[in-house]
Amino acid sequence: MTESTPGAAEGAATETAGTARPASVPVPAAAGGGPVSHAIFRLARLHRMLAGQLLRRIGLHPGQELVMMHLWELGPQRQTDLVRLLDSDAATMTRTVQRLEQAGFVRRRPSPTDRRASLIEPTAASHALRREVEDAWSRLEDLVTAGLTADERATALHTLERLEQNLVESADDPAGGAPAR
Repeated sequence: MTESTPGAAEGAATETAGTARPASVPVPAAAGGGPVSHAIFRLARLHRMLAGQLLRRIGLHPGQELVMMHLWELGPQRQTDLVRLLDSDAATMTRTVQRLEQAGFVRRRPSPTDRRASLIEPTAASHALRREVEDAWSRLEDLVTAGLTADERATALHTLERLEQNLVESADDPAGGAPAR
């Protein structure tokens, strides 16, 4: 990661195994008050880009594989349940399901328990993709964690989970206050 401090926008470097590399994105001075947030932004952008490259090879876009993973694991789901499972919004999920349906990876069928609802279910074509999706995620994990020891991977995962929890707690706070330190 790039050191994100005020004034570090020019010539920022990352230490990797004793060698300095130039930053991929200069850190603007205005982001100096949020170096971790800026690093998360950059990391998320690059992660999504690489995921997109890997998934495009198998006919999916980022996010669609997560829908498929839940459907493969849980079986047919109502769209509202997919929204909740993936912490998405209804409009995004509608577009995602429509695209997956057009690609032949899911189909809708009436719910046997609620005439107003339909169930989204994976098709045989999507089941053929499962191994490729798992391989893409394994490859992405290898790219993200390259050069890290098992302990460093565990620490990184713990830290990311802690950051996520801080944001969840902050989002749940009606006053929008910062998490306790």
